[in-house]
Amino acid sequence: MMNEMAISTGLLNLGINARTASKELAKISSRLKNKALEAIAEILDSHHDAIIQANRKDLEAGNLSGLTEVVLDRLMLDANRLREIRDGVLVVASLADPVGEEFDSRMLANGLRIARRRTPLGVIGSIYESRPNVTVDIASLCLKSGNACVLRGGSESVHSNIALAMLIRKAIGQVGIPEDCVQILEDQDRTLITQMLKMRDYFDLLIPRGGADLIRFVGENALMPVVTGGIGVCHLYVDKTSDLEMAKSIIRNAKVQRPTVCNALDTVLIHSSAAPDLLPDLVRILADDGVELRCDSRSLSLLGEETFPNVIQSKKSDWGNEFLSLVLAVRIVDHLDEALEHIGQYGGHSEAIITNDYEAAQRFLNEVDSAAVFVNASTRFNDGGQFGLGAEVAISTNKLHARGPMGLRELTSYKWVVQGTGQVRE
Repeated sequence: MMNEMAISTGLLNLGINARTASKELAKISSRLKNKALEAIAEILDSHHDAIIQANRKDLEAGNLSGLTEVVLDRLMLDANRLREIRDGVLVVASLADPVGEEFDSRMLANGLRIARRRTPLGVIGSIYESRPNVTVDIASLCLKSGNACVLRGGSESVHSNIALAMLIRKAIGQVGIPEDCVQILEDQDRTLITQMLKMRDYFDLLIPRGGADLIRFVGENALMPVVTGGIGVCHLYVDKTSDLEMAKSIIRNAKVQRPTVCNALDTVLIHSSAAPDLLPDLVRILADDGVELRCDSRSLSLLGEETFPNVIQSKKSDWGNEFLSLVLAVRIVDHLDEALEHIGQYGGHSEAIITNDYEAAQRFLNEVDSAAVFVNASTRFNDGGQFGLGAEVAISTNKLHARGPMGLRELTSYKWVVQGTGQVRE
């Protein structure tokens, strides 16, 4: 066992309690887990005002401390967002329980029947910033997949996170599931994060969600497996055969619909034959939404002498920049290969192509190595709820274990199940 003297008593107790609760949760029926999720949805509805009041405390503190508009937007809860959170819980309840599912079943020549059977991972820890919806998303997915969880949200959302976690614990306790299946680390002492990263005897997986610095720190210092993701530059390539009206609509949606999230568009690459007809209209459309376009020299030359107050010259640092705001980089390319090379250098999260060329679409799908790749659709769809997963614990940009939105199946492992009739190995 690890040196428990180096871990604070409160944090150590969370780990011990989570490990104990996870063993109980792994045995609980799908019916009871679904009942617990329905109870969570109901208590979020019935305590709507209390949640909003807790969130206002965080918003007020955030304004006083000078949090950016990006962070404040991620932090804010209103009636619509609470409704979406609740609906996500109910979708998770409606999904098939992955625990116990058998796959790759086959009979060997010697008569042994072998299969893989899904099992919970055990205890999942999550360290996250800003978004209080993460508290509900992770708790719901962990409950349905049979995993206990320990949550450590950021100080900027502490009141919201505690209010939500306490309601979740109350709801699951009312239906007979151990409340310690969901625990929250209320103490905001940052040294506790470092301690948490050393508790490999208590956590089977750690999931950080937040800025690049947090994700890098957790990935470099954790002693247990870590899923990293949620950061990355998103690209859209407008091919020479594209429907330009479709391109305008998708680009606007991907950039403007919610610019502060990880699947919002950062860079548009436009084929040189499509650019003269597309770019001036695109600039005007996005100007109405307050989008600043950082255009390369070829893009600027296509705009002629007309002055666009929302257009500036791009810099090298704009390529590979996750803006998380109403800023969009634009570059003109001469062919698909050039677009693929650019995305290969700077991409990895969500990439899209607008095209009517089947071969170009298939090349893009096959050759772009990112967590999610789209044809004629917005990058904003790279989301657990939009993919029918109900919610997500993260959008993984890892290549091992899980990639893209992580839902129920991504929170399970498996064991080999072998059934025989007395066979012995010769």
